[in-house]
Amino acid sequence: MNSDTGVDLPTEYLQLQAMVRSFAQQVVAPVSAKHDEEHSFPYEVVAQMAEMGLFGIPFPEEYDGMGGDYFAHCLVLEELAKVDQSVAITLEAGVSLGAMPVFHFGSDEQKQQWLPRLARGEALGAFGLTEPGAGSDAGSTRTRARLIADDWVIDGSKQFITNSGTDITELITVTAVTAEIDGRKEITNFLVPRHTDGVTVEKAYNKVGWNASDTHPITFADVHIPEQNMLGERGRGFANFLRILDEGRIAIAALSVGAAQGCVDASVEYSKQRESFGQPISHYQGVSFKIARMEARAHTARLAYYRAAELMLAGRSFKKEAAVAKLVAGEAAMDNARDATQIFGGYGFMNEYVVARHYRDSKILEIGEGTTEVQLMLIARELGL
Repeated sequence: MNSDTGVDLPTEYLQLQAMVRSFAQQVVAPVSAKHDEEHSFPYEVVAQMAEMGLFGIPFPEEYDGMGGDYFAHCLVLEELAKVDQSVAITLEAGVSLGAMPVFHFGSDEQKQQWLPRLARGEALGAFGLTEPGAGSDAGSTRTRARLIADDWVIDGSKQFITNSGTDITELITVTAVTAEIDGRKEITNFLVPRHTDGVTVEKAYNKVGWNASDTHPITFADVHIPEQNMLGERGRGFANFLRILDEGRIAIAALSVGAAQGCVDASVEYSKQRESFGQPISHYQGVSFKIARMEARAHTARLAYYRAAELMLAGRSFKKEAAVAKLVAGEAAMDNARDATQIFGGYGFMNEYVVARHYRDSKILEIGEGTTEVQLMLIARELGL
């Protein structure tokens, strides 16, 4: 039994958890504050994660993956996010958003071309869905793709794209309008090699948090790609990307649980060491009850993403459960970060402390890969409302 969760997990999951937990504490944590302060991408950490096979966990061995499953991927994200959300989102986006579209919708040739390098962590893929005026609203997509002779020609822009400008970014999957039928936009997916002429990765964003995560807007100007770079069936682009987002919400929920639990762990340790009026502050109910509530949030959110992952792996409908998990886990991370910062007092306002970074990092967990409001909308729809 996993003593942290009270849930029975097979030995291979527990061993993976233990391995990544040790890596997170011994390798990731010591450099987190530095990369956060410098807004620098942690190439050395990413390289070690690649050597461990973390980018290939849910992919078959025939594509140089580890032959694991999506739940194992989520367990890794939870452990990494306890100490560094930027590192965790780099892995999440590289796997869930960068490689999964190729795995799910790619042709045999496309899989052979792209998946091995993505699964080995030698290359990163980016997920080009969001635009300045379009995200969940497919009808507002403005990026266009025209078929001219044997090439698709893409023009448009995407924003808030994770892993889009690193030295190892090699692929961008893009949604683009390929036709308008009876007033409705036909949206199709494409595989765009990062260094194709006309692809411009714009200046990195100056973000509130996730400072060591690579995030840029991208511009496509007269970008020519071969006709065979269409990903999946023509006209199924938005539906296919929504499937990727459904899965990704489970992964983001796992990352959020890690952030929430990281705040609990840090608060427990600090409250036992910090003394006030002659005794550790953990002895005061105002502190201990706050930490107890934080633990309850993390525990509940963990069970929610475990359930969503269980349904997904069983081939059952999981849209509602993924939305619930993403909703409660994102809120748990933000609430726990706020409470942890309060417990740490003035130290919680100092960026070198992990709770301060969680305080800045966690807000995006209520926004990215579907806002809280989108999750509520999805849940309501699944209830028939």
